[in-house]
Amino acid sequence: MVIERFIDHWPAYKKWNLDYMKGLGGDLTVPLYDDRPVSYKDGFNEPHAKMKLGEYIDLLKREPTKFRIFLWNALKEIPQLQKDFSFPDFGLRLMKGIPMLFFGGQNSHTFMHYDIDLANIFHFHFEGKKQCILFDQNQNDYLYKIPYSLITREDIDFNNPDFEKWPMLKKTKGYITELNHGEVLYMPEGYWHYMRYITPGFSMSLRALARNPKNFSKAVYNVFFMRNYDNLMRRIKGQNWIDWKNEQAIIRTNKSS
Repeated sequence: MVIERFIDHWPAYKKWNLDYMKGLGGDLTVPLYDDRPVSYKDGFNEPHAKMKLGEYIDLLKREPTKFRIFLWNALKEIPQLQKDFSFPDFGLRLMKGIPMLFFGGQNSHTFMHYDIDLANIFHFHFEGKKQCILFDQNQNDYLYKIPYSLITREDIDFNNPDFEKWPMLKKTKGYITELNHGEVLYMPEGYWHYMRYITPGFSMSLRALARNPKNFSKAVYNVFFMRNYDNLMRRIKGQNWIDWKNEQAIIRTNKSS
């Protein structure tokens, strides 16, 4: 669900753009991610590179780049940003300590994934345009989900899927939308999401814990067992573990046909 004209009264609605962020935090070092395949050498959410925010924003404005800022708690490092918005009353208890910012260059994208805590997410977009593709958890059987992970096969282009190579995707039922400056996307708990930056821009996510007991128990499992087990197997089996998971994504999905 996209909510329009909901934050027009926020100072952030008029102030938040790439130049404003550069002016406030240009000297901060930020974590960067791209679309390279997962490697057994990578830790959980470990960045692929680091750069000064000012240099990164210059890069975004100069040319397309695959580098994204992901899950950056900018409000801790730039406290004055907290004066630019207020926490809305959505009828859910928002986790006020972890507003997260996400930046991306033209045509950069995330893998299709869902969040480890299966939270309810309110995604506020600033500057430019972003494409969002969503699926609920009922579509898991058809998405080529990687076991012991939160992503689908990384070689699926959800912007232009190859249905001959990935035939089970034909059975999926999802949602697609575009976000513009000042619009809010609500993603119910556990929803899969793929984000592609049509133009350079950034977003802020506010989240609330899963209220459905089944989803809350999945979140606990993900955080305390699945993540640790996956990291252990990467250390023991190395790339063979990653390759096995990728193969299993196809085998298990095809069994659902």
